[in-house]
Amino acid sequence: MSTHVLRCGDIPVPIALTSLPTTHTGQLPDTEVIDELLPVLAADSLPRLIVLGSDAALATVLTHLMRTERLHVEVGFVPVETTYASRVYQTPTGNTAAKIAIEGRAIETPLIRDDTGTVLVGRATITGVDGGKLEGEAYVDDTLLFSGAVNTMLISPTMTMPGVRARVRKGFRKRTWVAGRAAQLGTPGAIVTRDGITAARTVPRSTFYRFEHPWLLVR
Repeated sequence: MSTHVLRCGDIPVPIALTSLPTTHTGQLPDTEVIDELLPVLAADSLPRLIVLGSDAALATVLTHLMRTERLHVEVGFVPVETTYASRVYQTPTGNTAAKIAIEGRAIETPLIRDDTGTVLVGRATITGVDGGKLEGEAYVDDTLLFSGAVNTMLISPTMTMPGVRARVRKGFRKRTWVAGRAAQLGTPGAIVTRDGITAARTVPRSTFYRFEHPWLLVR
């Protein structure tokens, strides 16, 4: 097995990873750096890439693997602290996560992407423009999530099928998660934040859905 660590940003390296070949990149991995690693990993029949970083770092790596049709690469995730993605995929943090990323087994896991071709691993938040209410209508598969105005729409992957879930906040109340294959929103205008990264442009619609191929999560 060929295992390589991608260290994203200036975060400490757990002891379990110190003996493995490591490439340092920014907090959001440079896709050119990932491309340089892929031929090295491709030399092995069981390539494994360990992402040491944030939810956004993991999402960036998986987005690139999806776009370049390399989802056969096993991916371990080692966050420094608990994140939305570590909760979704039930992975620990620090050195414990590092040991699992090295010794664990890869399992097929639903890959969630949106209509911009960006993978979501932890949490997406959709709000109205300039801090206002989110207006519009949203469905999870055939189930109406809301119609009218809410504070926020939240979307998250699930580790098992159907793959994605969504809920809304209205006032101080959080409504129940609704699971499905896809969550779709139509709106006069909204701002989407994916894994902590806020998009620069307002959008009239947003869809998050389960990609046709899974990714290989090491657990």
